[in-house]
Amino acid sequence: MTGDKEPVNSEESADTEKDESTEATAETGSDLAKNLAERTADLQRVTAEYHNYRKRVDRDKALAADQVTASVLSGLLPILDDIDRADEHGDLTGPFRSVADSLKAALSKHGLEVFGDKGDPFDPSFHEAVAHMHSSDVTEPSCIDVMRRGYRMGERLLRPAMVAVAEPEDSSVDDADVSSTPVEEVVDEAAASNENLDADVPSDEEALKAEAVEDAVADASTTDAEAGSQTEEFVEEQPVSDAEAKKQDKNP
Repeated sequence: MTGDKEPVNSEESADTEKDESTEATAETGSDLAKNLAERTADLQRVTAEYHNYRKRVDRDKALAADQVTASVLSGLLPILDDIDRADEHGDLTGPFRSVADSLKAALSKHGLEVFGDKGDPFDPSFHEAVAHMHSSDVTEPSCIDVMRRGYRMGERLLRPAMVAVAEPEDSSVDDADVSSTPVEEVVDEAAASNENLDADVPSDEEALKAEAVEDAVADASTTDAEAGSQTEEFVEEQPVSDAEAKKQDKNP
């Protein structure tokens, strides 16, 4: 019969449906993996930002605490200076010494360190030189006297030590075979000779000043001479009074 339909193969249709479901499952799995990778990257980025934020906050808190501690310790340094002066004069005895020792111990627990002793090598980063001299007793720039001790807290410098510095003396040339003169001495001698020559030869300005002085002296002499002649003429021309004429007649 031509009008009858051909039977459909059930196995082929089942295979087709299975392939379609497999493709759909693969696409879904790839989408899920992609979304999972993106969410994992976002989580890792947020976690790293949070850790960096915590580190920055902790660092800022530690820095603020150090600044506050350094400010308090700096305010107590004058008291420690008074304690050191009292100890040098022998006035720190009895209970006062106990209090001073307890105060120093408490400040040391907060990181306060003292430095600056006689004989220490001079370090411009930690020492403030208020006096300078040369000495044969030292082989390098050294602190020979300490006017005020320095303090620091860890790597933070609270106050430099005020010291007097001594440097070794310059070694003199003892070799008799060395006949050359140092360049500095030659330059100094040349400068001195030039100064002497300049002093002996007057400059144009000095010559003009000398001529002006001589002209002024000459004018003053001329004026004095003219004034003297006028005075003599006035005396000669002055008329003789009647009393003087009678006196002259009585005493010829």
